Amino acid sequence: MNRIQQAFESKTNLLNTYFTAGYPSLHDTIPLAQALVAAGADILEIGMPFSDPLADGPVIQGSSTVALANGMNLPVLFEQLRGLRNAVADTPVLLMGYLNPVMQFGVEEFLQKAAEVGVDGLILPDLPLAEYEEFYQETFKKYGIKAVFLITPQTSEERIRRLDSLSEAFLYLVSGPGTTGGTTLPDADAQQLYFERIAAMNLKNPRLIGFGIADKVGFDRACGHADGAIIGSALIQALRDVEDVPDAATRFVRSIKQA
Repeated sequence: MNRIQQAFESKTNLLNTYFTAGYPSLHDTIPLAQALVAAGADILEIGMPFSDPLADGPVIQGSSTVALANGMNLPVLFEQLRGLRNAVADTPVLLMGYLNPVMQFGVEEFLQKAAEVGVDGLILPDLPLAEYEEFYQETFKKYGIKAVFLITPQTSEERIRRLDSLSEAFLYLVSGPGTTGGTTLPDADAQQLYFERIAAMNLKNPRLIGFGIADKVGFDRACGHADGAIIGSALIQALRDVEDVPDAATRFVRSIKQA
């Protein structure tokens, strides 16, 4: 059983926190990871900054722009992540990004480096499923990196079941239309039907809900429909223009996880 599966076996209402590597400053990656875990984050999702992040809204796009200007890139990130496991112990860690930089780096070299530093999973929203199955699945397995796939309200049952069969991590349920950090709330009745439809499928993988979740109310609501939630844009906003970045991250996580 991998670290992701162990987390879902041992806990309920998991909080997955997303932050962009190299933001707010280049060397915040490991201090942030350590602070988030100490404060109660159950899974870490580290964003690899990219100039054209199609699934992300203005907040995460802005953090990527800053991180790239700070000098963050994949070689720098992997060098920083050498200290990952000392900082976060057995907390599952995923990298999230886009296919183009990974292909430029070299897919197998990327997966090997990720495994070497203790990364558990990878989210690439623009990786076509057919390409994953034909070209990359065996390499993911070779290095023990778990692929995480996104599901939207428009995803067919056939595709959902296929994604479920291909994953050994969790399924990322996009809460509604739009990009990360969206402020336009989806229709409540339609969202309820969507979550109920997924639950009724009795999938083998646990589910986390992401996009548009910003506070404890949203987190608790998501946990009523899934095994936890993913929060990114709201955390990144909480790190903006602060003197003590780890302290700001700690306070944010505690505001979500408080009893």
